Amino acid sequence: MSKLPVELLTGTANASIILLHGLGADGYDLAPIAKALNLPDVRFILPHAASRPVTVNGGYVMPAWYDIRQPDISQEQDEAGFLASRAVVADLIQHEIARGIGSERIVLAGFSQGGAVALYSGLTLGLPLAGIAALSTYLPQLPAATPEIPKIWAAHGIHDDIIPLNLSQASYARLPKTQLEMYTYPMAHEISLNEIADLRAWLVVQLA
Repeated sequence: MSKLPVELLTGTANASIILLHGLGADGYDLAPIAKALNLPDVRFILPHAASRPVTVNGGYVMPAWYDIRQPDISQEQDEAGFLASRAVVADLIQHEIARGIGSERIVLAGFSQGGAVALYSGLTLGLPLAGIAALSTYLPQLPAATPEIPKIWAAHGIHDDIIPLNLSQASYARLPKTQLEMYTYPMAHEISLNEIADLRAWLVVQLA
């Protein structure tokens, strides 16, 4: 990470949400979402991806959790990029544990690229988590799954032309249906107010 993560907290932290931004953004971009979720006593950690060349964007250097090598993101996965970003997430989790928040009180969440990294990390680190929230994203190929899959809340826009809904749904078909809740919204590649309200309701239950 090139910069320290953004942290937001109202009250005293008894849980943490690590929220990962999408391609070309940074942690500050998701600060309004964290505030809109309005979860007292929950610490939001919003890290910044390092800048790297992104193949599909002509090699342009931008904040990215991993390289995208083809327009079809299900092809030619940047395994090294996923592993490096997982290491960042693992360090953030360990930092929260050191601050007294057990991993079972930590949610991994993310939008688009950040959501893919949240899923990859949460399903391969082998830690008990409060859950994973995946917004407008997809399940990448995993080197190995954790024996215990946490609850996953997924949301996607039916008009998404960046990560098509059918690609997302096909990727999630690899997950046990008992662990996945997926919702669709009449939106493009974005985050809607209705989605935030539904996510908040789920988070309240997971962190109860």
